[in-house]
Amino acid sequence: MKKIITLLLITFAISTTSGQTKKKGVFFDNSKLINRFHTIDELQDLNKGALIELYLERAREIFVVLPYLSLTNKPGTSLSDVGIKEDSDKIKIVEKNNEIADRAFVYSTNTIKELVPYSDTDKIIWAVLYFEEMIKKMRLGKEGNI
Repeated sequence: MKKIITLLLITFAISTTSGQTKKKGVFFDNSKLINRFHTIDELQDLNKGALIELYLERAREIFVVLPYLSLTNKPGTSLSDVGIKEDSDKIKIVEKNNEIADRAFVYSTNTIKELVPYSDTDKIIWAVLYFEEMIKKMRLGKEGNI
């Protein structure tokens, strides 16, 4: 069963990255970002399974954006947008990092789905809220705009 889940997750990750026509040299896009923040009351009304999905989504955004945070916090930003020449070597670096990050996150997803259900619900809620605060701060950036 674990092999089937792993295979499905890897297939999903590969299909979502290869099925999209991306502008070359883009650090990350909107598809990897969350679109909603929650209150503690909203989270307390959710079951553990829904909380774990929120946990995963927020961990993914942090995982994807963090390596590029000193360059940009805006989705769709390319190398040239931040003043880096878009030569084949630098494009390959970004594409390779994104590919590796997608594969690594598949394994993180497996770990989270296998272990986090053993956490107390209150701790999962705390983690989701903590991740959301991190994301808000990352999105604010040095200019202070979300």
